[in-house]
Amino acid sequence: MTTMVSPRVGLLIVGLGASLAPLDIAVNVALPAITGHFRLALADVQWLVVCYVLVYGSLMLVCGKLGDLFGHRRIFRTGLVLSAIGCALCAMAPDWPLFLWARAGQGVGTALALSCAPALATAVYPAHQRLTALAGFSMAMSLAAAAGPLLGGVLVELWGWPAVYWVRVPIALATLALSGLLPAPPLARDRPFDTRGAVLLAAGMSGLLLSLVLSQRREVPGAWAAGLAVVALAILAAYGLASRRVAEPILRPGLFADPAFAIPNLLNALANLAGFAILLLTPYYLARVLGLPPLLIGVVLGVAYLGSLAGAPLSARLAPRLGQRTTAFVGVVVVGLALVPLGFAGAATPLPVVGLLMLLEGLGQGLLTVAYTDFVMASLPVRDRGVAGSLALLTRTVGIVSGASVLTALQAIGAEGGDFLAGYRFAFLVAGGGLLAALALSCLWPRAWFERARVTAP
Repeated sequence: MTTMVSPRVGLLIVGLGASLAPLDIAVNVALPAITGHFRLALADVQWLVVCYVLVYGSLMLVCGKLGDLFGHRRIFRTGLVLSAIGCALCAMAPDWPLFLWARAGQGVGTALALSCAPALATAVYPAHQRLTALAGFSMAMSLAAAAGPLLGGVLVELWGWPAVYWVRVPIALATLALSGLLPAPPLARDRPFDTRGAVLLAAGMSGLLLSLVLSQRREVPGAWAAGLAVVALAILAAYGLASRRVAEPILRPGLFADPAFAIPNLLNALANLAGFAILLLTPYYLARVLGLPPLLIGVVLGVAYLGSLAGAPLSARLAPRLGQRTTAFVGVVVVGLALVPLGFAGAATPLPVVGLLMLLEGLGQGLLTVAYTDFVMASLPVRDRGVAGSLALLTRTVGIVSGASVLTALQAIGAEGGDFLAGYRFAFLVAGGGLLAALALSCLWPRAWFERARVTAP
């Protein structure tokens, strides 16, 4: 496939548009100001995150399929338009309900743009350079995530909380203006869209993600969250049954019947669950135990993303030699081995040691992300490149959302008597140790890790 621009320029355009999602981390810095502006209780501000993540997480696979059917560039550009509108409406929202509706709209834009971004990134490079494209895409996402907290602090300090939304409007519009340079191959007109399956899949994923969110809220009875999870799984099961009677489902559930495919997907979710401990709990450790100021906390947290920046190109070098699966396996090992010693950190732990371990964790995530995404893309037909990229992003989202619930519970269990540091240590030891235990268990199916994936014919 020929492109109208050089691969690096094309990747830069795609990365700029995809950066809108990780730049949302800047919103975390603005949460206190948003809470004060709308006069919210602290618990209510959680819905700011829920409305966004729930929408884009539940629609990711459906939007990836839309890209496969109607063109990745077209869906990507539609997502950029909706993202720009959603961010502008968030910044201008006169009250809290309208703000949440705007956040949901922003989530739709993110789902459309982000789901097609990996497919577009690989489309601007020759087929044999797919790993190079995925490494560059992963580095763009890590760089935006690292810049998010610092950018958010500067914007809120200078112009107030709406600036964390306004700043993304020109980014979306600039990407939109440049996106005409991206490739737009001819569409296959004989491929139907499974509307019923899309509704079932989106409903099931949204119910599952919402049940994970509700399980974190103390005021919601645990039976309600569990009941919602059961309903969501039933809907997903109905999707699986219905997909057997469809010529071209959104995603073939039969793929997950093969442990060699299911296990790397599961371990990617678990690695992101465990790694989320750094973003969720480490800020409190740095502030309460080490006494660091907010600016320095942001710098230390950014070290993990610097590790991801280094891990992505390293993964692109290792995967052709070791294989995608084995490189992903090494990435999971590094993540687990970095998290466990973080669980032993205390007031006397030197800050450089903490930073080094976070750097190693980021390195492991970089190794895993690129190799795993390449594995998924190699396992699905080329014509389903949008679904493949969406699946790789979705397992990460499920892991992070699950991590918010699981890690919070682990910290509370370990902190009996109000000892934060004990809870912090317990959460990290269980997260890192549990990840390594799950990886060891998965070795009962060595084909999942130590056999090169076969590329499925288009």
